Amino acid sequence: MMKKLFFCVLFVSLSLFLWAAENTSQSLQQNGQHESLPMGYGDIHLGMSVDDVKAALLKNHAFGYRGDRDVSFSPKDNQVLIETDGRFAAFSYFGRCWFQFADGKLSVITINLNDEKVDHYSVFTSLCQKYGGPNQLTPKKSQWQNDSVMMSLERPLSLKYIDAKVFADRQDKAKVEKTYGEQNREEFLKGL
Repeated sequence: MMKKLFFCVLFVSLSLFLWAAENTSQSLQQNGQHESLPMGYGDIHLGMSVDDVKAALLKNHAFGYRGDRDVSFSPKDNQVLIETDGRFAAFSYFGRCWFQFADGKLSVITINLNDEKVDHYSVFTSLCQKYGGPNQLTPKKSQWQNDSVMMSLERPLSLKYIDAKVFADRQDKAKVEKTYGEQNREEFLKGL
């Protein structure tokens, strides 16, 4: 009985979520009031240098940035990561946040939001009102994207901004050639 109730509540919640997303997106598309996707949050934008991001974080106390002790360096791949924790900053909506750099430029921003101060539905609705409906919608993630940036709202409550060009380049480099067995299988299936 509890399983049926759980699945009923889950189904109703998901249906309302999808209905709200569709209605919000449709009403905004009719009015043509969509803004272009942001390249980051506040004064922190994808493509910034490490020093510029550090300076921007020092100005915005909500991230809880403590200086160079929050900066990590991986000598293996020459990458920099800044990790902040806004949970203890006064009036902050942020939890732990990560700023990843590729070739000295900010390529990924991950912002965990404080679920005691803001909820997933409010953030999702706000993003839909501002940017239109997401390009991809799954129970775990809503994603908006254009040629420059991929912005996603992920469960439980994270905002992520990814440089689309850097992401595509990394995907291309990570592709592994198919083995002879995989190629042979594909040829067999094509021949059916």
